[in-house]
Amino acid sequence: MTMKPAADRGSPLSRRLLIGGATAGVLTLALPRRALAGAQIEEPLIDSVRNALSSAIHNKAPPVPEFAHTEARLAYLRWLGAMSERLKKKIPGAQERIELLQTIWYESKRSGLEVSLVLGLIQVESNFRKFAVSSAGARGLMQVMPFWTRVIGDGDPATLFRMQTNLRFGCVILRHYLDRERGDLFMTLGRYNGSRGRAPYPDAVFANQRIYAFSDRAAA
Repeated sequence: MTMKPAADRGSPLSRRLLIGGATAGVLTLALPRRALAGAQIEEPLIDSVRNALSSAIHNKAPPVPEFAHTEARLAYLRWLGAMSERLKKKIPGAQERIELLQTIWYESKRSGLEVSLVLGLIQVESNFRKFAVSSAGARGLMQVMPFWTRVIGDGDPATLFRMQTNLRFGCVILRHYLDRERGDLFMTLGRYNGSRGRAPYPDAVFANQRIYAFSDRAAA
């Protein structure tokens, strides 16, 4: 499968990012749900890294997957159907589920991440609530901390409640952390959550990742 456009694939630096959070909370009619989240620590970035992350975030390509052959597309559609069924209770609207899953697929692949890992992380972070807010201030589906919009975005944290923006930030940041941790997912997830080196958060993500496992080689 290839993603559109080719420029999105970029260099290793242009495919990164991450954030922290978890689930549940109290809801009022006037306010978004609050999630129990960790907090990523704002760290200094060298200019080349900041520029690469900013470039990855600002590419406005729509989340439209392209496939090298028909069987790969059919495999993707089988995945889409299976995941839509698994999310039916969390997201009753069929069109909303499809749009969310298509975007998760695109942003995961674009950043070189396992789609099941991103789905598992979203379940732990926000339980698929796009307006979730943590006690630390992390926002949206992937519980992105607002400081990221200042460091590599347009400075407006409200944009983190937009589905594609939140997923773009979350996947790019997660990729950035994965590169920093030299491919160690356990340490990567801890960094994303602000609990680096401790097991509960990575273990929770890995457990939820298994819920969204899908075996179909042509879909890769």
